[in-house]
Amino acid sequence: MRLSNISLTQFKNYTFSTFNFNERVIGICGLNGRGKTNLLDAIYYTCFTKSYFTKTDVMNVQFESDGFRLEARFDAQKVVLIHRLTGKKELLLNDTAYTKFSKHIGKFPAVMVAPDDIELITGGSEGRRRFLDTVISQVDEKYLQQLILYNKVLQQRNSLLKRFAEQGSTNWPLLEVLDDQLIPPGKYIYQTRTSFMQQLMPLANDLYGTIAGQKEAVVLEYESQLHSKSFEELLLQYREKDLLLQRSNVGIHKDDISFLLNGQVFKNIASQGQRKSLLFALKLAEFQLLKLYKGFAPLLLLDDVFEKLDQDRMHQLLQWVCAGNDGQVFITDTHKERLEDALSNLGTGYQVIEV
Repeated sequence: MRLSNISLTQFKNYTFSTFNFNERVIGICGLNGRGKTNLLDAIYYTCFTKSYFTKTDVMNVQFESDGFRLEARFDAQKVVLIHRLTGKKELLLNDTAYTKFSKHIGKFPAVMVAPDDIELITGGSEGRRRFLDTVISQVDEKYLQQLILYNKVLQQRNSLLKRFAEQGSTNWPLLEVLDDQLIPPGKYIYQTRTSFMQQLMPLANDLYGTIAGQKEAVVLEYESQLHSKSFEELLLQYREKDLLLQRSNVGIHKDDISFLLNGQVFKNIASQGQRKSLLFALKLAEFQLLKLYKGFAPLLLLDDVFEKLDQDRMHQLLQWVCAGNDGQVFITDTHKERLEDALSNLGTGYQVIEV
């Protein structure tokens, strides 16, 4: 899969710009604030129908503009995404509009690595669940549909629990109906995550050793309340607590991934270099699994990676992603000379674009 060009209209700091990509490895350079990250985000948008960095589409509209438009060509296929300030959003593939945006996910797989992603290692569980969901949704359409259903029913269940507290009465049959609707997608998501983690863990471990340049005992563990009891049993066990706290306290929305280094909690003892190495190991494991399932390499979008890794780790990373794989890679940096030096030493064709 190759992205050959992309056009941005009224998107963030771009009034109208078109970029043509002629090589497999693309360097994007420019001073801070010139739009390097915005260009990467535009590419991500055409793959996922949303921004990697902002939760609402309106945040990506150029100031005092009435919307934005993105058009990208992946091989012979054209993707157009239009957002209007009225709130209307359109997504077209080869000039045919999607009825459900979720049908687009996975057609053009991509992996993004950005400065704030270190939160995947050091932050809360929500980011790690989102990491799992982003990978699996690109290779399993049913998983994405079940996740959408689960989140919809979970929201209804939480609203019902709050209403019980406000009214001072409980409608048990209605709660049981929602529980029955929550259980099937919850079980499917749990089983799929379990299977996926069994594939992710050894890959991430090996890649961590490659990037770090030394073998260390890093262990990834999938944590879920469903390990110990069935979802049905857990919902009954937590029912009184749910009523008291007015929210659902059990389910796959509480899942997490834990990281251990030499038997201890990783983030408590790991250096900055070790944390960054693990982050890249997870992202490159994601890359490998997407390639395995899809039969071709996803796009790899690397934002400001030179600021994250020391020279040795940077060399190991670039060798792996640029020289050792056939996927298209986009790398941003503020220093053109540093970027060109790093890419010229890889022995592969590359293109440098200034923004």
